[in-house]
Amino acid sequence: MEKTATVAALAALAQENRLDVFRLLVQAGPNGLAAGAVAEKLSLAPNTLSFHFDRLRNAGLVTCTREGRSLIYAARYETMNGLLAYLTENCCSGVAECTPAACAPKSTARKTKSKVPA
Repeated sequence: MEKTATVAALAALAQENRLDVFRLLVQAGPNGLAAGAVAEKLSLAPNTLSFHFDRLRNAGLVTCTREGRSLIYAARYETMNGLLAYLTENCCSGVAECTPAACAPKSTARKTKSKVPA
């Protein structure tokens, strides 16, 4: 994946509703979901959802096909995998056996006290 495509994908996902839509489509699998089903599951207005679908489609993250009167949206797994590969290609200096999870600190949960003013 090229840097410009990576930036476009990250920009499209850098909004809460679009990230929710994309994650829902990834969960739905390759058959995708009808736009109405996505709107219902995420409680989004159809016109708002159309805007978000356009941004995701322009970034190459989703596809859209028509089935009768329904628009079916599906995640483009090849783009998602390309994005993940681009983000992690230099992990461990490119050692093939390395995975991003292997590089994570043993304990990622930091124990910090919340400082709330009295």
